[in-house]
Amino acid sequence: MGKRVIIIGAAGRDFHNFNTFFRDNKDYEVVAFTAAQIPDIDGRKYPGDLAGNLYPEGIPIFPEDELPKLIKEMKVDIAVFSYSDISYNKVMSTSAIVNAAGAAFMLLGPNDTMIKSNKPVIAVCATRTGCGKSQTSRRIIEYLMEKGLKVVAVRHPMPYGDLTKQKVQRFANLSDLEKHYCTIEEMEEYEPHVVRGNVIYSGVDYGAILKDAENDPDGCDVILWDGGNNDFPFFKPDLMVTVADPHRPGHELSYYPGEVNLRMADVVVINKIDSANRDDIETVRRNIRKVNPKAQIVDGASPIKSDHPELIEGKRVLVIEDGPTLTHGEMKIGAGTVAAQKYGAAEIVDPRPYATGKLKKTFEQYPDVGVLLPAMGYGKEQIKDLEKTIAATPCDTVIIGTPIDLSRIVKIKQPTTRVHYDLQEIGYPALKDILDGFRI
Repeated sequence: MGKRVIIIGAAGRDFHNFNTFFRDNKDYEVVAFTAAQIPDIDGRKYPGDLAGNLYPEGIPIFPEDELPKLIKEMKVDIAVFSYSDISYNKVMSTSAIVNAAGAAFMLLGPNDTMIKSNKPVIAVCATRTGCGKSQTSRRIIEYLMEKGLKVVAVRHPMPYGDLTKQKVQRFANLSDLEKHYCTIEEMEEYEPHVVRGNVIYSGVDYGAILKDAENDPDGCDVILWDGGNNDFPFFKPDLMVTVADPHRPGHELSYYPGEVNLRMADVVVINKIDSANRDDIETVRRNIRKVNPKAQIVDGASPIKSDHPELIEGKRVLVIEDGPTLTHGEMKIGAGTVAAQKYGAAEIVDPRPYATGKLKKTFEQYPDVGVLLPAMGYGKEQIKDLEKTIAATPCDTVIIGTPIDLSRIVKIKQPTTRVHYDLQEIGYPALKDILDGFRI
């Protein structure tokens, strides 16, 4: 074996980096993964039946806070940073920890990790978590389906269960969500695709996933890469769409690897211009032109609708938003918050005094979440804690700002209203204009 490697990750990009660059590479020996962001990932193993012939016993996964000790005890030569939506300060702080422990610090790039498809690939990525990738992906798929094309979506990984069983996952019906024991976070991403009539894949081994997607039994004309966080694509795109968020101006040039996506983009969608400050929109537009002057810019809005606005007006409301958007996405406002403001809520009730179990720990880990309730549901225990927290919070109405109907998963005793939002392009060019010129 060659240089000893530890991969710093969060159960996604780390496994992909291993599979594409290290798995059969005798120049390196991967001795461990470390895990962050996702609860209960550490303490497990990347299984031997996924790790290949060089690692028949699998590879252990440790908490990231043990990194300096692991580097020294395991005589690590190189630490490979392999997760997304991280500030440049955090990335370089991690590199300082690695270097101080004696190891080199590595970032793998697109040429090291992207897989080439035999089908056209459109990638949708972002500069931060929560920019609006999902509704952008849905809009692109709708346009392609109107052309009579068979679209197969492939989602950035969220493998939080049995990694061997999750090697390749195909979702074509709502029953598949139960079949694969999906978490709330997974359902939020897969369900909108399934109900629109297109198949979506996810899992752990994206080489195997790509082969299955290209040969999907329902047919495949185009593959849509539906990115996660602000990671760059696992597949080599023929058209790269990056979504930017004017609610966080400047972040497009200060978070890893969001700036990579911005610089690689053929198209940049500036989303949420209906609820953002004009100066902030222009800051984002200026930054796009600074680093990627050739990109086409699409102005987009995410208009908010509530199915029961009368349950918001004058009421004390609990606002539930998408979990990762609030936590490592660091958003201070989401669809539910906008709805509370739009429809005249009397008060947004603070859930923190009533948080229990793992959800209480989430608020401790991410204190800037504030009065919003992140829909954390990475496991049964966390879902139960979410249910208890909602029940204990004294409010008149629960506003569900997540992409799926949370009341289908969690028992909510208070009246609920869902918030809906889709991408609406403004002016020229629209995504349809760009897709009309995309050769398939």
